[in-house]
Amino acid sequence: MTRESLIHLRRVLPVLMIAMLAGGAAEKSSVPDFEHWRKAFARPDHTPEPADNPTTPEKVKLGAALFEDTRLSGPGNVSCSSCHQADLSFSDGVDRHTGLDGKPLDRRTPPLWNMAWGLSWFWDGRAGSIEAQAAGPIENKREMAGDLESAIKTLAADPLMQKSFAAAFPEDPSVTRVNLTKALAAFERTLVSPETRFDQWVKGDDKALDADEVAGLSLFVGKAGCVGCHQGWRFTDEAFHDIGLTSDDKGRGPILGVSAADHAFKTPSLRERVWTAPYMHDGSLATLEDVVDHYAKGIAKRPTLSADLPQPIELSGKERAQLVAFLNTLSSNDPPRPASLPPKTIAWGAPVQAVSTTTVSQKDRRFSPGAIMLKVGEALRILNDDTRTHNVHVDSANMSFNSDGQNPGDTVTLGFDQPGHYDIICGIHPEMRLRVDVATDTAR
Repeated sequence: MTRESLIHLRRVLPVLMIAMLAGGAAEKSSVPDFEHWRKAFARPDHTPEPADNPTTPEKVKLGAALFEDTRLSGPGNVSCSSCHQADLSFSDGVDRHTGLDGKPLDRRTPPLWNMAWGLSWFWDGRAGSIEAQAAGPIENKREMAGDLESAIKTLAADPLMQKSFAAAFPEDPSVTRVNLTKALAAFERTLVSPETRFDQWVKGDDKALDADEVAGLSLFVGKAGCVGCHQGWRFTDEAFHDIGLTSDDKGRGPILGVSAADHAFKTPSLRERVWTAPYMHDGSLATLEDVVDHYAKGIAKRPTLSADLPQPIELSGKERAQLVAFLNTLSSNDPPRPASLPPKTIAWGAPVQAVSTTTVSQKDRRFSPGAIMLKVGEALRILNDDTRTHNVHVDSANMSFNSDGQNPGDTVTLGFDQPGHYDIICGIHPEMRLRVDVATDTAR
């Protein structure tokens, strides 16, 4: 399945969920369309890579060495792998790792599986690429306290590192910050979670899951409503949601400068989660059973709660056990090792035919149309005709704009006085992307 197909599925799944859940109490006893869900959860056959950092064996080998290299840290005794341990699914097995100051870090160490398919990185989405993410923990004073400029000088004096950088970057055979972060990112893109029994079921093996696990899957895509956020083969929509944890951490809100996104954190993937306990951004839930209990009865009420959050539902003890049984099928039976998928350069998003319009809808977590043409001097009206709070974010050479929380019924109007190409996203649901091409009258 292509990246474009996966993106399309991410966009239409909320609509399909609404259709499946329509009809009142009858849906609780209905049988899900498993053939549909087999397609929706199918694994891709390539790992995406950016055009400006194609994956090569030499680059990955260098990145793997840098991942273990303590010279990147200030004290010289900490590496990326100190927190991201391979035997613990590239996490660390504790609620919050102890920082260099002897105090717990603010957030849980996230696992690194399947980062290549991400749209943003860190719990609050503050990094826009894996390359940008790679430098963050190194330079964080409480994590690795590294000085990359000093570390680069140290590495450049190492003959083996000189040779490794030259092999990885023959077009620029030098030890630089850019090449270092590119190598780390190239390695991290190879961390693809392996197939599990659930993937065998997806391929058509009905015997791969037992009766309770299938019942748990039915709850996941039906009554429990988990699939509203945990979508696609990685089981994440890459969006930011306030799920009602009792934490003072504001998450995405301060990053966007939008209070409507306070307490919102990126939906974690459910792949290999058995090996990454405890759970949530703060490690506050010890087991998958605790996670299920939170959604059933532990949600803290506040105005910023996600509209995609399932309403508290009654799950029997048996149903909770079945849901956890299904979640376990998304993890390997033994500590997992990365799968091998060939890399492929893929442009983000399927090609969309641009149309001439001045009004765009945001219904069902999608800009519609997804690409438009305007003339210089025209204004664009973006209508939130959805049930969720959205945000309009533009960052280009000719425009920098960030709306506040855009509530259902609200509109954002943008004027364009310069020709050019503009990319608009929703900062709360980054899979929502709109392409705007503005031309002069003569160019049209």
